[in-house]
Amino acid sequence: MFDYIKGTLARKAETYAVVDVAGIGYKIITTLKSLQETAKDDKVTFYTYLHVRDNVFEMYGFTTMRERSTFELLISVSGVGPKGAVNILSSITAEELALAIVTNDVKTITRAQGVGTKLAQRIILELKDKVKSKDFTSDSSISVLPQTNTENEAAEALIVLGYAPSEAVKAVKSVEQGLTLEETIKQALKNLL
Repeated sequence: MFDYIKGTLARKAETYAVVDVAGIGYKIITTLKSLQETAKDDKVTFYTYLHVRDNVFEMYGFTTMRERSTFELLISVSGVGPKGAVNILSSITAEELALAIVTNDVKTITRAQGVGTKLAQRIILELKDKVKSKDFTSDSSISVLPQTNTENEAAEALIVLGYAPSEAVKAVKSVEQGLTLEETIKQALKNLL
């Protein structure tokens, strides 16, 4: 119904923002990340999702289109409602979620309030193919996932050593290109310490 709402931030609370548009205050439930990026009296744009159930209309909004599309993916999982999706996106970024899904990192997803191991496993199972088909790059256009076989193998080796998949991938991506597998692992380990 509404793709976005642009106006002045009139008020912030713990879980929502009120955006004034021509004298009408829209209450928009949002993530902590989106709330932290805004300040009272700022000109803001929230990319919205209108959730309708029974006689309740709730508007969810996000400061980036990527966050909204990730929210929409999350609510497509059985057992994840809009509030659960907001909790997940308040705990981890869309890029971290995509990485956790691709690398089967249940621990990262369970950091969100109200998300247990079983729900995290269901999110991974139901979204793995959808996430792989999307282009998840960070705002600086650096791919979230390793690009070469050497980087993939080095990240897998670090995961076997007990590092979280997200940590392993970040460490490998910070290593210069063109090194051997052994050198890549050594440099990544130095970055982790």
